[in-house]
Amino acid sequence: MTSRYGLEIRAATAADAPGLAELLAEAGQDAAGRVVAARVEALRQGAGTVLIAQEWGPPSGVIALHWYASLLEDRPVAQITFLLVGQDSRRRGIGRLLVKAASQAARSAGCGALEMALPEADATMRGFCEATGFVEGGARFTRSLRRQG
Repeated sequence: MTSRYGLEIRAATAADAPGLAELLAEAGQDAAGRVVAARVEALRQGAGTVLIAQEWGPPSGVIALHWYASLLEDRPVAQITFLLVGQDSRRRGIGRLLVKAASQAARSAGCGALEMALPEADATMRGFCEATGFVEGGARFTRSLRRQG
């Protein structure tokens, strides 16, 4: 998709799962390669995509997004649900490039807006969102759909 200084941004495939699992584990999100492969394929088959940034070896970064129709918007809305850049690859513009590639993918899917779901309101991520053109759009609440025992 995009290449800059030896860095390639492209759609992830099931073959990237071992490297993605390694990247996720670095961030404390343990998942077996086969589980990651199934999740990547599910997003690829549905209304979404997973993009990776890769120089050599395992991916340096990953971004996941999906799009959905909204009663309040004329065009679908794309939502970034996951963004991670490896610890050793941060502060090099990889996150910004992933957001740019995600924006292009969303436009190609006919979306009119891109939103970022922030799991935690940390200052670093807020600053990143503001620096990449996002504006705060209100609070978000989540609820588990599983029974709490």
